[in-house]
Parts: sequence; C-alpha cells; structure tokens
Amino acid sequence: MNTMTLWHISGLQFAALACAALLVGFSKTAVSGANTISLAVFAAVLPARASTGVLLPVLIAGDVLAVLTYRRHAHWPTLWRLFPAVAAGVVAGTLFLVWADDGIVRTSIGAILLLMAGVTLWRRRREDAQADAPDSVTTRAGRMKARSYGVLGGFTTMVANAGGPVMSMYLLSAGFRKLGFLGTSAFFFLIVNVSKVPFSAGLGLIDGRSLLLDAALVVFVLPGALFGRWAVDRIDQRLFERLVIAATIVGGVQLLIR
Repeated sequence: MNTMTLWHISGLQFAALACAALLVGFSKTAVSGANTISLAVFAAVLPARASTGVLLPVLIAGDVLAVLTYRRHAHWPTLWRLFPAVAAGVVAGTLFLVWADDGIVRTSIGAILLLMAGVTLWRRRREDAQADAPDSVTTRAGRMKARSYGVLGGFTTMVANAGGPVMSMYLLSAGFRKLGFLGTSAFFFLIVNVSKVPFSAGLGLIDGRSLLLDAALVVFVLPGALFGRWAVDRIDQRLFERLVIAATIVGGVQLLIR
C-alpha cells in the first residue's frame, strides 16, 4: 500500500516530513529541543492530533541512537528524581487530550515553551550556570524544581511531543555540561517516549496507518543522528546552550502563531 496515498500527502509534503525526521536525529545527538521544529512540520503536513502519533516512533528511533551514543554520560540521580513527576504529567496530559482541541493544545504548549525559555534566560543572568557537576537536585529547592519541570515535561511530551524544550531548560538550569546534558536527556526521553506508546495507542493516535508512515520516515533519522554526533564536538558549551534556548523559542513561537 502506498503510504503517501494513504495519508493523501504530496511528494513535497513527504519531503518536508523526511527533513523533519532528519532534524529529529540531529536534535537527539546535538541540539536537544531543535525537534520542536519537526513537531511544527508534522503538525502542518498531517492533522495536528494524528501528527503526534506519527512522530512518536520517529522520536523513539532517535532516542535509541542517542542512548547508544551517549549512554556513559547519563546522570541517573537526576533521572530518578524526575520520573515520578513526569508520570503525573503524562497522566494529566492524557486527560487533557481527551477534551482539548488542536487550537488549545498548540496555544498551551507554545506558551509553556516560551515561559520556560524566559525563566532560563532570567536565571542565567542571576547565577553562574557553568558548574562542572549537576548537584542542584540535592537541595530542597532543587527537588522542587525537578518536580515542577518533571510535571511540565510529562504534560507537554504527552500532549504534543514537546517535552524536549522543557527538559532542556531544566537541565541547563541545573548546570549540566554538554555531554552530561545529552546523555541524561537521551535516557530520559527513551524511557518516557516508550512509556507513552500505550497511552497514544489508547487515544487512537498510533494505528496501522501511522506505523506505515513511520516505516518510511525512520530511515531518515540515522543520517541526522550521525551528523549531530559529528557536529556536537565542534560546538562549544556556550554556543550549545544558546542553540538549545533559541530552538525552544522558535518552537514556542511556531505553535502560537499557527
């Protein structure tokens, strides 16, 4: 069966989806948060709600490649502190999707992304974010921050696969360096995205049609991931952080103006 005919998409639209899948691979191994642009492309080509189900397996493919690349750099104490709050956010996001229409979803996620970027920029003017070790999660304030970002991350990743920028803002604010940032986020999103599959299937967002299109798109994730791995060694820490924040702002604006 022809995937493009099944979804009524043109060759140009499929090319846009393929480029978005390529960007997913790049974002997973280089600039986390850049896949918010992929989110916007998928939502523009496909029905907005259905696009989240198509994008999820593509993201999981990128997560697997990122884990294989950066598995030695993950900071597990941070991950264990985040997961309970993220689970609560995923449940809240599932309930939100039951009644929210596409316009409400886009506006809510876009506003959250811009808020997180603004908070991070404000914090970086007030404190040194260049610590060598991510130790802020050990304090009471750090634990509260982890829970808050965890709930927001779970909510946004369930509603629109947009948890990347939220968690990027948290990891940057916690003082993670480049490789620790990528290793921790790789395991985080692999576990979270896999756990979302039953929820998405239950909502009808993943079905035979979406998986057929995924089969045609995942092949584009690998070259993006390889290019990201090549590029990350050539991006210094400050530029890396600026690119992450810029990608978050772009993604938030795109969701608000659509």
